[in-house]
Parts: sequence; C-alpha cells; structure tokens
Amino acid sequence: MLFVMCFKSIAGRARSYTPIPNPQSRTPIPHSPFPIPCSLFPTPGPSMKAHEIKKGNVVEHNGTVYQVRDIERSAPQGRGGNVKFRFTLYSVPGGIKYDLSVGGDDELKEVELSRRMATFSYKDGDAFVFLDDEDYTPYTFDAEVIGDDASYIADGLAGSYVQIIDDQPVALQLPQHVTLEVVETPPELKGGSATKRPKPARLNTGLEIMVPEYVVNGERVLVNTSTGEFGGRAD
Repeated sequence: MLFVMCFKSIAGRARSYTPIPNPQSRTPIPHSPFPIPCSLFPTPGPSMKAHEIKKGNVVEHNGTVYQVRDIERSAPQGRGGNVKFRFTLYSVPGGIKYDLSVGGDDELKEVELSRRMATFSYKDGDAFVFLDDEDYTPYTFDAEVIGDDASYIADGLAGSYVQIIDDQPVALQLPQHVTLEVVETPPELKGGSATKRPKPARLNTGLEIMVPEYVVNGERVLVNTSTGEFGGRAD
C-alpha cells in the first residue's frame, strides 16, 4: 500500500503529494510495489556508523531512501561479541516499513536533504499541521507518517524539523526532549525515597512513562523522544 506522505501549502493552497510513476524515468524500490521517480532520490551524503545514527535521520540503503523511526540496541553476546542495532525504517516517499539489523561499526549513507524548523500548530482530523518558523508555510503530516511520535506532540511544540527532498516535505524530526504535563500519577508515599522509587504517570498526550516519586499531577516534565524516558522537571 502506498501512503500519501504529506501536504505542503503553496501560494496559500494546500496540495497532496503522492509519488507518481513516470515511465520515462523511474527506479524500482525494494519492498515497494510502486516505482518512484528518480528525481526524488537525493545524492547520498557522508557515511555514518550505526551507533551514530539517531531517530529521525534519513539514510540510504540498497538504493532506497529511508527515515529511521525506531532503534533497538542489543548487548554483545559472549566475550568479543559486537553490539547490534536493529533499525525500523520507512521509505521516503512511500511509507513502506523495512527492518534492518547491522553491527555497531557498520556504515550507512546519510542522505543530504534540506531541513526547515517548524512549530506544531493544530490537528486537522488525524493529521498534524506544522508551521514553518520563517515563512509560516504549513506542512501537514498524516497520522501514519507521524506514527508513535504522536505521543510527544503537544500544543505549541517547537524545535521540530521538516525534512524536504525536491521541495517536498517527506519526514519530521522531533527535538531530543519535549515538555509534557503530568495529568495522572499516584501521590508520593510518605517515607518513600524521592529518587529510587519510580511510579507510573500519564501525560497530557496519553503517553505513559515512569517518573520519580516526587513528581505530582500538573507538573511539567521533560521526556526523551528517543527513549520515551523521564528527563527531569521542565520548570
């Protein structure tokens, strides 16, 4: 299935963007039933070792451009074992999922693309609308493109980057930490340790994380968007 990746407003009018097969110039995409125009492939940039790659990076693998959506790190098995990384990748454009397992020193090509800083503005149905920080161009991302990152997006979220290839926004990269509000967590236990007894907390986006005992309802906290872990008080 081919997904509409996103929308971009041009001259005040929004238009949808879906890769259209071009019989004169096309390259087959592995794991995708649709050919993608060659013009959508940017030139690969410098190589990155697997342990240097972060969520949101865009990389090239076997002739296909992917955004890294999730990363799992496995510990070495036995003496002399190597750290392994499992990347959950989605083709851009196209949104086709692909899992890749590599060693920590294996290399992938980072894709050279332009990035525009943007701020989350509002939701349009299930879609997320971000505004360019400089010219206020709106970029709309379908829920399928945002995926699990929706749990980190709250009103006014700033510091995100819209990633653009051939003037088309294809992916979104969130900041390393976001500020969210605790809406439900058990009260602090008297005599309990304020630092060693984590407890569950539900945040204003619906995300659930573990927080220290001293955190209370209504408090704003930092959350790491790579790990989903508590990163400290925001205020």
